[in-house]
Amino acid sequence: VIALEEIIVGKPGDNATLSCVYQEREVLLKNLRVYWQIADDQEECSVVHALISGRDNESEQCIHFKNRTQLFWDRLENGDFSLLLLNISKSDEHTYKCVVLQKTEYTKVIHQAKVVLSLAASYSQPILSGPIRNSDSTGEEVTFSCKSGNGYPKPNVYWINKTDNSHLSPSELKITLHTDGTYSVFSTLKVKATSNMEIECSIENKILHANLSANYTQQTQSSGSNTESHKNLEKKGQGAQAAGIISIVILIGLLVGLTCWLWRRRSSKLISY
Repeated sequence: VIALEEIIVGKPGDNATLSCVYQEREVLLKNLRVYWQIADDQEECSVVHALISGRDNESEQCIHFKNRTQLFWDRLENGDFSLLLLNISKSDEHTYKCVVLQKTEYTKVIHQAKVVLSLAASYSQPILSGPIRNSDSTGEEVTFSCKSGNGYPKPNVYWINKTDNSHLSPSELKITLHTDGTYSVFSTLKVKATSNMEIECSIENKILHANLSANYTQQTQSSGSNTESHKNLEKKGQGAQAAGIISIVILIGLLVGLTCWLWRRRSSKLISY
């Protein structure tokens, strides 16, 4: 008897393959019984799938797994008794046991394996939003927001002050469960502004051992730069005004010259006549 334990991680709504391979030699299906069971003792119904003498047997199968399990028929004679579990959800998180029995002179267990099924899905890259403030707003209360989604299970959310790596308590934390079994998270943080503010939002998925982070570095608009910009605008406005006056003077001069030329031409024609 070979006892193995494998951990399978799947996303809610996907299909999962629970592995059970007997590699000793080719087998005769008519002499075998293959049982997939839930290894947890507290479950009232434990039969996930049964294969007896080369045929599926649904008489003892749990209702929860009806029409959701399949064996790979082209692999059975090679000793591959892996099970395909369709449309997995949170209620499928169990330790599963594959037991293969052979009946010759007497029935004996020739192979068994255990598979742990856990559900997990990666969260999207967090989007961190923060204020654009003036340099003289130090000490004022500012608000940051962080959001992410399409993950499983529920995440841990951390706000970190990167100037000293201290953890900050969120002002709001909202985790929403969607119809596809995944979660989205939205959190806000209210703190007093400092001159060198650096804030990080981190989303942790424990099962996948993954941390996704987004960082904020202050974006300031100094009053000096505003004053300088205002002066530049005034200079540009004054230049545009002067150019307009010069254009008008030149236009008037051209009109006067054209009028004089036409008048002289008309007078010369009258004298000639």
